[in-house]
Amino acid sequence: MALENDTQAPDFELVNQFGQPIQLSRYRGEKSVALVFFPLAFSGICSNELCELRDNLALFEGSQVELIGISVDSKHTLRAWGDQEGYGFNLLADFWPHGGVAKEYGVFLEDKGFANRATFLIDPSGIIRASFITAPGEARQIAAYRAALEELQPA
Repeated sequence: MALENDTQAPDFELVNQFGQPIQLSRYRGEKSVALVFFPLAFSGICSNELCELRDNLALFEGSQVELIGISVDSKHTLRAWGDQEGYGFNLLADFWPHGGVAKEYGVFLEDKGFANRATFLIDPSGIIRASFITAPGEARQIAAYRAALEELQPA
């Protein structure tokens, strides 16, 4: 079961597509984070989704939100995919232990061996403020990101 809104986001450290360690808590007190779990690099729906995020990166930057993609792919696969598609954001390898972070967030699909399409918007204090998950085979829409980003704005 996926983590619920208004709960503390589990901290983790994974390497990005360049082999650099990225720790969630490094953003604490500084900026919000959008964690975007996706099944597999180079797949059609995932490519379309992340290209749409790439094309709307200003939406996140304007809201002071760090966009981070996470999959069970290796850093090498993510590097090749990121270079091919021109992604200007971190892609993290939840490679080993296989899907460990996805499991912590409750979005790992054991029968498939990869994470579901799930997004968590985490505020600067480390609290999940908005989240959404689509059914298998269903792409997330940019409108869902816009709505989630609004949840991060102070009232």
